[in-house]
Amino acid sequence: MSSAAAVSTPRTAPQGRDLTLDLARVTCVLLVVFVHILFTGVGRAPDGSLLIERTVEAQPWFTAASWMANIMPLFFVVGGYAARAGWRSAVARGESADVFVRVRLLRLARPALALFVFLTAVLGAARLIGLDPALVDVVAIGIGSPLWFLAAYMIVQALAPTMMGLHERHGMPVLIVLLAGAVVIDTLRFTVVGGMLAIQPIAGTGYGLGQELFGIPNIVFVWLFAQQLGFFLFDGWFAARRGWQLALLIAAGYAALWGLVSLGGYSWNMLGNQWPPTTAMVLLAVIQASALTLLRRPLTALMRTRAAQGAVFLIGSRLMTIYLWHLPVIMILIGIQLLLPLPLPAPGSPTWWWTRPLFLLVVLGAVWALSLWLVRFEKTPPAGVARHPSTGATVAAVLLFVTPVVGITAYGLDFPLAAAALIGTAAALRLMSTTRSAVR
Repeated sequence: MSSAAAVSTPRTAPQGRDLTLDLARVTCVLLVVFVHILFTGVGRAPDGSLLIERTVEAQPWFTAASWMANIMPLFFVVGGYAARAGWRSAVARGESADVFVRVRLLRLARPALALFVFLTAVLGAARLIGLDPALVDVVAIGIGSPLWFLAAYMIVQALAPTMMGLHERHGMPVLIVLLAGAVVIDTLRFTVVGGMLAIQPIAGTGYGLGQELFGIPNIVFVWLFAQQLGFFLFDGWFAARRGWQLALLIAAGYAALWGLVSLGGYSWNMLGNQWPPTTAMVLLAVIQASALTLLRRPLTALMRTRAAQGAVFLIGSRLMTIYLWHLPVIMILIGIQLLLPLPLPAPGSPTWWWTRPLFLLVVLGAVWALSLWLVRFEKTPPAGVARHPSTGATVAAVLLFVTPVVGITAYGLDFPLAAAALIGTAAALRLMSTTRSAVR
């Protein structure tokens, strides 16, 4: 690690580890959980019928808040920093790029396997007992909405060794090329494709191709850009900037973001620019990387305290479990409230708002209890447990894992896609020769 990137850390931290990035990662996931709680407004209409709404999205301030609350670009920036640090360690140990990708695949696919088993079983059972398909779709699509991250993060991590090589040889021009690619995809999507009629659903499947799907190539351009910023963060480029320069980058980023969404096609709500990702996420990545660096000193001071370290390490050890399972848990808890029945405050009422932080604690507590068993899926077996995969097997495993997840994100979670994701994930783990470890 360069001296510009290094920060002082407690003696309990691994040497060279920047604990502010662990704090950022944990904060990102907890914020995602809380935002999803605010999205889930369930209550009773005056006639007693079930009312389901996206409460927070109806608030007049929500669009403006999304310009700061959508922190997913920062997750990819931090992931790029971690990938660069991990790759240097892997090279020092003599490991290949295939082993590097294998470890990242296991970290995502193992926790996802348990979730896909659960989703396939529940959605299959819902079909068998004849639950209202409309209600099942509403719940399932909501639960499947965060799964885009699995595919996007796996794709950029699989490409990380190649992108680090390009970063070391070319530096800033790589960012320019990725930005140009994102702009081209957006232009095609919003102008060329936007003016065409929607393509009809594929016969017999119910799945069609809409304007959204033409933005899918930006999974590569946009999130690779954010990951590439993480390489610059690791190298100390942001730390070398003065405070006023970072503040200027943030201000210029927001000004450019305002200009971009004013052009048309882009959503003023930043969550609307998240899938498929648009160039707006590129600008947010620059803003958030700059803001993280600007706040480095107070965050470092916070992470010197035992309380902050304990909380971050504890939550961080279950991070994928929290991310993957918080929405199923939210739905289960709401279902319990409806079945008992327990009083449900009207979505958007003062009581509803004041009880959301309490509900967050209940959700985290329930996920934590669940994680006591699920945490085994977050423990990645060492590389020596299985043979080193070939490049062909590694590529095939990544494709088997990400393709059904992209389908879920594009079309919404249902039984066929849940089953496809389960089969694809199991096959990917099998190719990595870790099936026995994955289900042990």
